Amino acid sequence: MGQTVRAAVFPVAGRGTRFLPATKASPKEMLPIVDKPLIQYAVEEAIEAGATKLVFVTGSSKRAIEDHFDTDTALEQALTASGKTDLLQSIRDIVPAGVTCIYIRQGEPLGLGHAVLCARPAIGEEPFFVHLADDLIAGETGCLSQMATEYDRHGGCVVAVETVPRESTSNYGIVAVDENSQNRITQIVEKPAPDEAPSDSAVVGRYLLTHRIFDKLERIGEGAGGEIQLTDGIADLLDEEAIYAYSFDGTRYDCGSKLGYLQATVAYGLEHPDTGPEFREHLKDMLSD
Repeated sequence: MGQTVRAAVFPVAGRGTRFLPATKASPKEMLPIVDKPLIQYAVEEAIEAGATKLVFVTGSSKRAIEDHFDTDTALEQALTASGKTDLLQSIRDIVPAGVTCIYIRQGEPLGLGHAVLCARPAIGEEPFFVHLADDLIAGETGCLSQMATEYDRHGGCVVAVETVPRESTSNYGIVAVDENSQNRITQIVEKPAPDEAPSDSAVVGRYLLTHRIFDKLERIGEGAGGEIQLTDGIADLLDEEAIYAYSFDGTRYDCGSKLGYLQATVAYGLEHPDTGPEFREHLKDMLSD
């Protein structure tokens, strides 16, 4: 049985250059999908999974994320005065009572592994989630909740994976697993060429890790791209504890790409109660022209 996971780390220090000029003055994690920014979907997923300590590893120009999760007294008063109770409730519920937000600055952009390592003082020796807001996963049960159940079942680290085209392996961390041992990972490689990839099973933006990863990240040094890679830290950890690949139930949208972001916007717009029916008819009209 795994220890209850109460902490979640959100690495949000990246510059989001693929979305310039939109991200010149606003963090990519604040890009909206219908009426909520990507980072809010991430936080909601973590809270659903039981997280009560939210650790944001930020960089310069990321103040908007802190403001979003802070209380805006003037806005609440304005909504109260105008009788807009539904909107008032929507901003009050962004961070429920009992949930703490912690912000840690990543001074240099040294990679995902370094961003996770920056969270060490806030995590201590707890197990924790890592959630990459770029990867929006839609499903009846949140991906992190599914992973928490898996962790509770066997007590080992859990990494979310999905099958990708073989020609795309150089964009991901790729794992090999022992299918006779609950998909325990036997190898993980950062961005291998297609002819060198151990499989077509790719790590996506969800992890459930133990504190032992921090020691590995401190020691590994620079990897692919001259950065400290979380994948390399996980590879070192394989010799000491069990890490499992988990194929989640849900649809993943790569919102770090323009196409994935547009696909997510359409999918969520079709499901949103305020926009769904009319938006569906609008798309039908567009496609029939």
